[in-house]
Amino acid sequence: MKAIILAAGKGTRMLPLTENIPKVLVPVAGRPFLWYLLKNLQKAGITEFGIIIGYKQDMIKDFIEHENIPNVTFIEQKEQLGTGHAVFQAKEFAGNDKFIVISGDNLYSVADIQQVAGEQENTIAGLEVGNPSEYGVLVADGNKLIRIDEKSENPVSNLINTGLYLFGPEIFEAIEKTGKSSRGEYELTDAMTSLAQEGKMFVYKLNNYWMDLGKLSDIPIVEAKIKEIFGSQV
Repeated sequence: MKAIILAAGKGTRMLPLTENIPKVLVPVAGRPFLWYLLKNLQKAGITEFGIIIGYKQDMIKDFIEHENIPNVTFIEQKEQLGTGHAVFQAKEFAGNDKFIVISGDNLYSVADIQQVAGEQENTIAGLEVGNPSEYGVLVADGNKLIRIDEKSENPVSNLINTGLYLFGPEIFEAIEKTGKSSRGEYELTDAMTSLAQEGKMFVYKLNNYWMDLGKLSDIPIVEAKIKEIFGSQV
């Protein structure tokens, strides 16, 4: 199975650290964060990687070459027009099969990646948290997604979007159909809501960990968890 890794962004919430390095290469426990993501994807049976690049892309290319990661296709997002736009750049790479989409600054367990990859329908990975208003909230009926509420002040659920997805090729049609949001971007969440309205989007609840390297204050938290999980590998 293929995985599309979103790694084109500037990582503005990680400034000033990301002035000289792409967010996915921020060092955590002695290794670039992307190293842990790729290792878990490989352990989960993912064999091909399409990495969406943009900001400081040569550094990401050099990292992949240095680590000798096989079966990597680099896909440039020339304009920062949203996550939906980023995924759409990989349409040719994805082909007609199901594929994983994963945020390059997030980390999930091997078991959860395998579970999502093995689903039969378009799937979004969710997690129940204590502060859902800080995230995109998943509104679901059982395991069927109804919609995604972005950073709602009064969330109707504590189940949030964690940035791990399984899609079929219909996601590309949904991205085109929904078009740009009020922010002037192609939002992947809008495309998923479109699929949900057609009964074609389902929710999987993560059973293990989710690490989000979103801002500078996340680094020590993520580092402690990585040391615990990866042990002697770091």
